[in-house]
Amino acid sequence: MEHPLGLAPGKIIAVHLNYRGRAAERGRTPAVPSYFLKPASSLSWSGRPVVRPAGCELLAFEGEIAIIIGARAHRVPRHRALGHVAGYTAANDFGVYDFKHADLGSNLRAKGQDGYTPVGPAILETADPSALWLRTYVNGELAQEACTDELLFGFDLLIADLSRLMTLEPGDIILAGTPAGSTVVRPGDVVEVELEGAGRLRNQIVAGSGDLGDFGVQPRVTDEVRAAAYGSAPIPASAPTVASAPASGPGPATGPATAMDADADADGDGDGGPAGLDEPTLAALRSVSTATLSAQLRKRGIDHHFIEGVHPARPDLRMVGVARTLRYLPLREDVFDEIGGGMNAQKRTVEEIRPGEVLVIEARGERGAGTLGDILALRALRRGAAGVVTDGGLRDSPSFAGLELPAYFAVAHAAVLGRRHVPMDSQIPVACGGVLVMPGDVLVGDAEGVVVIPPRLAAEVARDAARQEAEERFIYERVDEGASIDGLYPMNRVWREAYEERERAR
Repeated sequence: MEHPLGLAPGKIIAVHLNYRGRAAERGRTPAVPSYFLKPASSLSWSGRPVVRPAGCELLAFEGEIAIIIGARAHRVPRHRALGHVAGYTAANDFGVYDFKHADLGSNLRAKGQDGYTPVGPAILETADPSALWLRTYVNGELAQEACTDELLFGFDLLIADLSRLMTLEPGDIILAGTPAGSTVVRPGDVVEVELEGAGRLRNQIVAGSGDLGDFGVQPRVTDEVRAAAYGSAPIPASAPTVASAPASGPGPATGPATAMDADADADGDGDGGPAGLDEPTLAALRSVSTATLSAQLRKRGIDHHFIEGVHPARPDLRMVGVARTLRYLPLREDVFDEIGGGMNAQKRTVEEIRPGEVLVIEARGERGAGTLGDILALRALRRGAAGVVTDGGLRDSPSFAGLELPAYFAVAHAAVLGRRHVPMDSQIPVACGGVLVMPGDVLVGDAEGVVVIPPRLAAEVARDAARQEAEERFIYERVDEGASIDGLYPMNRVWREAYEERERAR
């Protein structure tokens, strides 16, 4: 069938990472663009279904802008590159994370399946490529929103870069990357991608029928892949990193970049909560005290886990989530003038927060200025944040009494952050209250404070903490009845047998 727009690309080229928000979400910023190819047979259009193969669970959307080449381009300079463009339209770079392991980097079976590149419904032929707004909706709810002024690599650079080594022919399509917010969708979901001025591209997810056969690579999902698919934690770099800074203008880097940037990552889904935590683990973490969790972490040799010097704005709220980190550096006026205003690292990080994440701010323990106010805190809450932790000041602190957002801070302070800080970068390791916090670490807060748990230990720490508290409740009840703590705390053999007998009877 012919594409309604008459598109018949010889090649579809996709950029791995290109939006600052997505780079921060993935925890790395590439110094140069990297690409992968999608087969022309993956081309589709609005209204056609997108099939999640049988046996797969992690189909993810990625709303993108498609650059349609209108004139042959070979070794064109940047200043002439946009003259080779026929127009722009919406696209969706679907991928199934279950097959990411099969073709790392190339994404062939993950993203090259039939119908996995819907494009349309209309082409913008005259538009400012630096001011295009892209939005993605899932079942009518906004999931992604970004302007092309957030691009790491402009359209002109992409065309010039690619045409250095290959010829771009009329009809070829370049997918310019996806903003933050890509996540998993399921059969029945409707995904719409809107390029402002060009209408909405609409596709419904359907379940594939028939098995894949017992030959060839099979779907495979791990906790790490599931977390990456949902977008709740950055993918660990598996290649040497290089220092990086955005190539498209001033601004802070947002973390290391891999030599082969892996948004050759995995687009998927999972049944767990933040960072792939399963429901029993989440339930346990929500029920036990930070004191008990602290004891369990010490048993495992992790002594530096309690964020010191912070207290809750709402002691009645509990907090469980995974870290999204933000680093402030000491104020230097010329640097602040360059990168501290407008949509700076602080505001970008708030706009990148995913459901279940805790914003962790490194403020160096500086108490001479606020680090976050009520408006940005409310925005984080509306984006699904699980909490906020800062070892600096909190502005508008009385307002936090009315926010259903756990917030931990060192002091209340009315001054804006620019009095002492430069918001620098996000999704990198930070120090908060004397504790090293990695992006994706699990944080639990109660009225006493906040503990940081390595994700790999979260399930066993939660399980053993719940058991410890069950034992301590038994001990507490016996003491309340008048029993001596001698032989009871800790329990000797006689008391333990009594405890275990009671547990069996329940």
